[in-house]
Amino acid sequence: MRTYPLRLLAISNQEHDGKVNASNQTNAASIEAGGSAAPAGTALAIETFDLTRRFGDLIALDHLNLHIPYGAIFGLLGPNGAGKSTTIKMLATLLEPSSGTAQIAGFDILKSPAQVRRRIGYVPQLVSADGALTGWENLDFSGRLYGLHGAERKDRIEEALRFVNLTDSAKKLVKTYSGGMIRRLEIAQAMLHRPVVLILDEPTVGLDPVARRSVWERLLELRETYRMTILISTHGMDEADELCDELAILHRGKMATVGNPAKLKESIGPDATLDDVFAHYSGGSIQEGGTYRDVRQARRSASRLG
Repeated sequence: MRTYPLRLLAISNQEHDGKVNASNQTNAASIEAGGSAAPAGTALAIETFDLTRRFGDLIALDHLNLHIPYGAIFGLLGPNGAGKSTTIKMLATLLEPSSGTAQIAGFDILKSPAQVRRRIGYVPQLVSADGALTGWENLDFSGRLYGLHGAERKDRIEEALRFVNLTDSAKKLVKTYSGGMIRRLEIAQAMLHRPVVLILDEPTVGLDPVARRSVWERLLELRETYRMTILISTHGMDEADELCDELAILHRGKMATVGNPAKLKESIGPDATLDDVFAHYSGGSIQEGGTYRDVRQARRSASRLG
């Protein structure tokens, strides 16, 4: 069986990262009691401090500073190679910063990575669901890795399936699912443990318009129902406009601008679109399509492009 990023995160959740200070212990108790509610003593769900990543001489991300409040849907936009996926992977503790750091739900990604992993759900670009298993089996496996037991795990799985409208397909092999169904299943996997922050890297890549809108609806419902903070990277101007309370446009590893989509458009001109905003700050335009195999290939290609 392949090991997927989601499973790496869940397995890492079972690690212990040493002593936790008193304020972090308070945060942990608050999260366990209140699901996705903001833990006491922390003002922001995600905060980055000069977050930087180098690959040799290439600076993939250059001193990024983000301040994302609880309950927000925040988007990262940018052309290929702008640093979106690099940012996502560092926040998900899958890639270590070269310098700088970040905090999620009050926990530092370098000092307390296991505490961070317990508080995030992560949906990567590449297919993380196992096509050789049924939808239920994928969720059951994820639930076990997240430490859910017995009746609680069963109840969470049933609730997640209802939430993403996959109850009738739960016993079917995932390799028979459409692209939209796969993505909804992956969101269900990532929400099982009630994360404070849900991180999605290109959540609708390779999906048709109907499937994309279905994913958007699920994300909006997650924020409404569970008060989750959601961070997405995207190439879709319509996606960012539809979903995001705020967005940051990255260009060549740096943050070119950040703000509310409507205000960013107003700053360019009375009839400006988000495409105009993107072109203004990055000097270009973003270009953006199933079966299990189709989606897997599309995401593999997207991953190679960064």
